[in-house]
Amino acid sequence: MGHGVRGRCPDHRWGRQRDRRRGEGARRRWPAAPDGVRPLVRPRRVPGGGRDPGLRGGAIVRQHLLTFTILFPLVGATLIALVGRRIDDRDTRILALLTTLATFGVSLLVLRDFQTGATGYQMVDRASWVRSLGLQYLVGVDGISLWLVLLTTFLFPISVLASWKIGTNVARYMVAILVLESAVLGSFVALDLLLFFLFFEAILVPMYLIIGGWGSGNRVYAAIKFFLFTMAGSAFLLVGILFLYSRSGQLGPPSFELGRLTQVAGGLPVPTARWLFLAFFVAFAVKVPLFPLHTWLPDAHTEAPTAGSVLLAGVLLKVGTYGLLRFNLSMFPQASIHFATFVSVLAVIGIIYGAVCALIQTDVKRLVAYSSVSHLGFVVLGIFAFTQQAVTGGVLQMVNHGLATGALFLLVGMVYERTHTREFAEMGGLAGVMPWLLGAFLFVVFASAGLPGLSSFVGEFLVIVGTFAVSHLFGALSAVAVVLGAIYLLWSYQRVAYGPLREEHRYLPDLSGREVAVLAPVLALLLVFGVYPSLLTRSIDPATCVTIEQVRSSQTCADVGGPVVPAAAEGRQP
Repeated sequence: MGHGVRGRCPDHRWGRQRDRRRGEGARRRWPAAPDGVRPLVRPRRVPGGGRDPGLRGGAIVRQHLLTFTILFPLVGATLIALVGRRIDDRDTRILALLTTLATFGVSLLVLRDFQTGATGYQMVDRASWVRSLGLQYLVGVDGISLWLVLLTTFLFPISVLASWKIGTNVARYMVAILVLESAVLGSFVALDLLLFFLFFEAILVPMYLIIGGWGSGNRVYAAIKFFLFTMAGSAFLLVGILFLYSRSGQLGPPSFELGRLTQVAGGLPVPTARWLFLAFFVAFAVKVPLFPLHTWLPDAHTEAPTAGSVLLAGVLLKVGTYGLLRFNLSMFPQASIHFATFVSVLAVIGIIYGAVCALIQTDVKRLVAYSSVSHLGFVVLGIFAFTQQAVTGGVLQMVNHGLATGALFLLVGMVYERTHTREFAEMGGLAGVMPWLLGAFLFVVFASAGLPGLSSFVGEFLVIVGTFAVSHLFGALSAVAVVLGAIYLLWSYQRVAYGPLREEHRYLPDLSGREVAVLAPVLALLLVFGVYPSLLTRSIDPATCVTIEQVRSSQTCADVGGPVVPAAAEGRQP
């Protein structure tokens, strides 16, 4: 980090040299097709069209690891749907838990086989659906999506454990959870835009059912609001994808493949590319959610069951920030430069607005919801700063926010199960009767506030440093928001843990064994990633370098319109 803008990223260069020494061929350029289009990935097929005879046994399994990761939850959901009426609720919960644990185990194999330092997509799996229309199944993983896949498979078994007390329609609930996991995983690994859109939309249905079917209070209103906002944004995304697909035939057979559509987008007139950027941007900004498209989130978080809030904050919102980084920046680099100042302004407003709104909340769950608006503004600000520090910090913050805010929602749910209230005015003094639960609460508050040595510190620090490199104003405002975040988080803890204890709360139980099993892995990762962030950055850096270089290389032909990006592109301090 801290390299000159015009040079290659150090990790990008070292990874390529290491691949040459190992003879792994990770940087080999495959011959162009007869139509002149170089494929994004090379499928493992022999010239005769059959499978490579060298792929046997474990090698075949390794080639399809990502597919197995997506399929395992679907298989579990199908089993529960078929036998759910014949087994009791406890067995249904166990089957769902075993399914999510098996999926997590497969994702660990993906981590094991991932070549750290290499660029490009790995473990690519391709299968043609309708060749004449360019419909195909194409998945792969790089250093950015790798950790989002692991975050997803890590949080789902925890969410199943957190849902152990769900007592109504347990089989249907677990089916919705497992289908949701498969859809989220597919969104993070899809390298075909139609496939991505199908997974992106598939997320909507199970989450709608979880909020509307097992939420509290005004759950139907919150579920419908979530559905309508997301559907409206998705309509823009679909139009953009279909427009690019209609132009893909100019470069060969029509295709939804990411590499082909990136080439199509690069050849479009500047105004057209900007309109397409906005179409993609609206869809992902709703999902983040970015100010002013955030209004569905507080209601959804407040009314969702505990596991629904954990998954919504932990992984679903990351689909939006991932989409901005994977598609907007990579496919429309010139338009990204043009709109960088506009997006950064929205991100900074969201950071400060979310923090201020969190300060005035009287409902602890609603406070955590607004904290997500603020924290994810940091991610978007880092992505559109176009510096190595900021973009890497943004990806780190995706993972760290998923862990810290997911843990906050778990703890809020545990407190609610005991006190049956989320109002600060009806709490107080709980540290004296539940010391272990409130001790874990304080640890997570410190992690979410960005205390040095815990996970969120590194991501926020990198985003602020990288943003300062391009705009002192944006960097200073984001730093102020960190202080506001510490204030509202610590104040919320004070109102829950200290003060007069209500008589009906005097004999509340502390953490149970199941709750310790839910919290302990999350707390451990909050500490490990804070002390040793290079576990993540050594695989994230090469992938973010590739994206940053795509944006910078496009600047020579871009019509740059804002004060932020030109300074970044020329390596100058403003």
